[in-house]
Amino acid sequence: MFVMTMTKRRLIRAITFILVLITGIAIGVFAIISSINTGAEGLSFPIYCVDRADNKVSITFDCAWANSNTDQLIEILDKEDVKATFFVTGEFCDKYPEDVKKLYNAGHEIQNHSDKHPHVSGMNLNDFIDDVRSCNTKIKALTGEEPVLYRSPYGEYDDNIVKTVEGMGMFHIQWNVDSIDWNKPSPETIIERTTKNISSGSVLLFHNDLENTTNALPKVLKSLKEQGFEFCKVSELIYKENYTVDGTGKQTELKETIADTVIFSENKLLDNAFQTLKDNLTIADIEDYLSNGVTAQLMQKMMNLLSDEEISAIQQMDEKELKTALQKLSDAIYESEAPIVADSAPETSAPSTEQTVISDKDGTVISPDRIQ
Repeated sequence: MFVMTMTKRRLIRAITFILVLITGIAIGVFAIISSINTGAEGLSFPIYCVDRADNKVSITFDCAWANSNTDQLIEILDKEDVKATFFVTGEFCDKYPEDVKKLYNAGHEIQNHSDKHPHVSGMNLNDFIDDVRSCNTKIKALTGEEPVLYRSPYGEYDDNIVKTVEGMGMFHIQWNVDSIDWNKPSPETIIERTTKNISSGSVLLFHNDLENTTNALPKVLKSLKEQGFEFCKVSELIYKENYTVDGTGKQTELKETIADTVIFSENKLLDNAFQTLKDNLTIADIEDYLSNGVTAQLMQKMMNLLSDEEISAIQQMDEKELKTALQKLSDAIYESEAPIVADSAPETSAPSTEQTVISDKDGTVISPDRIQ
């Protein structure tokens, strides 16, 4: 009887262990499969900058090794009323939990910079997922918030890494303005690199625990403000849905235009008629109609476009319904033909021209080794 009881206990423990193991593997595999499915059409790229027209930019810091200037950074940022994004490693959380809490309580966002700061290009994906999750767990334990942004150590990534990050429901963030403070340049060099040729949607890279960064930061923030830029956290800078990221790393919002989505009438015959007019009339036609009403020339053009049944259906519309449909038609044509005005700010590309980047044939990108 005693032997039978022990056997059952062992069996239950064995079954429990196997279930936990299978669940863990299944979650990891699901993340990988999901990530691969998100970008099966081609190579995927992290977000280096964002296509915006509101002069918003983001200040970011990578934190991995030490914490000598945490209080100074908080004071400088607070004085200029700037909220930044701090990408911290899990090991930094282990060593300096109070610093992480200080940064978070000061209103800055804490995001994922890996757990152990590994070289991730070509990394085993299960190991990579474990590393990212471990850091997320530590950050959430200190701040109460699950990170949604990930930044690779050393700026490294490859196609599988980007897709896996996306599959985990996170956004892979790089930068298009590099202070190169990791190379310990003078404060003047840092200021020069981070205040010239900046454009709306830029992401600026700094590191903590560097004296020259501390010395340069006040002038950087003041200069950017004088140029008309506003600061926001990276999670507020990027688009969370309906977006695309091009080969330079620029994220652009995919806008649904009125012309694509407008419904003119619940009557299918009428809707088809106005859809035809939308696709064939021009702004000049609409302006002519608004100025002169339905001229003989416009009437002839419409008759050439529409069937007799469609023309008859339009003639039978009541005044209110016709006025609404014509207003929608006007809006749709203006929307589809509106000229695209180029941003006067200089085009930014990612990686920046001042940043050395090496790419392999398979899409692996390696940035210069950084201290963080």
